[in-house]
Amino acid sequence: MEIVRLTKEDVKSLVLLYREATVSLRKTGIRQWDRFYPNRFVIGADVRRGTVFGIREEGNVIGAIVVDRRQSGRYGNLRWRDETGEPACIHRLAVYPLCQGRGIGRRLLRFAEEHARSAGGSSIRLDVYSGNDGAVGMYRRAGYSEVGVIRFPMRKVPYYCFEKLL
Repeated sequence: MEIVRLTKEDVKSLVLLYREATVSLRKTGIRQWDRFYPNRFVIGADVRRGTVFGIREEGNVIGAIVVDRRQSGRYGNLRWRDETGEPACIHRLAVYPLCQGRGIGRRLLRFAEEHARSAGGSSIRLDVYSGNDGAVGMYRRAGYSEVGVIRFPMRKVPYYCFEKLL
């Protein structure tokens, strides 16, 4: 399973990946994403910037992650350990529901770390929906440290912010 930069030809498959992931999360009571986010405009912008990477299987994207330097403005008041470096950020890590349990999420996360490091990144920052115990646990097991909590509009529970020094 090769991880590659995804292209405009992958947009339909990416939209389907996020739609199916959203449906699966909601079935378990996790209200992390909805029909408004992530949407085709957000996904298309990731592709145009060249910041979305993924794994294809039989022509379909089965896992994806965005790695860039774009941080939420809500990160500004948090106490990051990496105050003077070049932090990278992870966004929208998703694995197609029928492909979960195969280590794809961990592979994408390791890829993101190596990609950020090779691009001069000194750390990785991310936020994760606090109601998604699986995702929270994955980041903790991967050595990420919680640095604070932020809230987003129209979300009932907060997001944990994590950081890992590279």
